Amino acid sequence: MKKNEVKQQVALVLAAAEAKKAEDVKVLQLPKESSAFTDYFVVCSGSNPRQVQAIADEVDERLSGQGLEPNHREGYDHGEWILLDYVDFVVHIFNENARKFYDLERLWKSATKLEPGEVLGKKRSAGSASKSAARKAPAKSVRRPAVKKSARRVATKAVRKTVARRPTSKARAKKK
Repeated sequence: MKKNEVKQQVALVLAAAEAKKAEDVKVLQLPKESSAFTDYFVVCSGSNPRQVQAIADEVDERLSGQGLEPNHREGYDHGEWILLDYVDFVVHIFNENARKFYDLERLWKSATKLEPGEVLGKKRSAGSASKSAARKAPAKSVRRPAVKKSARRVATKAVRKTVARRPTSKARAKKK
């Protein structure tokens, strides 16, 4: 299958996932040299089993409309991790806990992470490029003025004084 056709089909998956309000949608382009069995992974999450199943239903419905049926389906009954294998790409739909546990993004860290806009053919805007550069920039250490530190120390001493303390053994002996 042509690369453009596969990207169009992945774009249909992304549109279906967005229509059902899938969370944290990622596209992983697997490297050819890793002897990968597919070209793309589409990974997304749903907040509960019904939403996970609804996302899978929407993906299946949209791609079936284009005459494309999955080669294999897995996990639909439980709704924790549904896998739809379309040979050229695989759709993984997780609930939040299963996604954290299996962590496919870490497992396939050699894969190129694509933004949904890149798959859809949209160019990155200058604003999004600057945001990504800002995210990559190391955070500068901020020095706070010494006045605030001393104020905090004074405050903690005042708090310590107001806290009720257990009487010492001498004080208990005097009361008796």
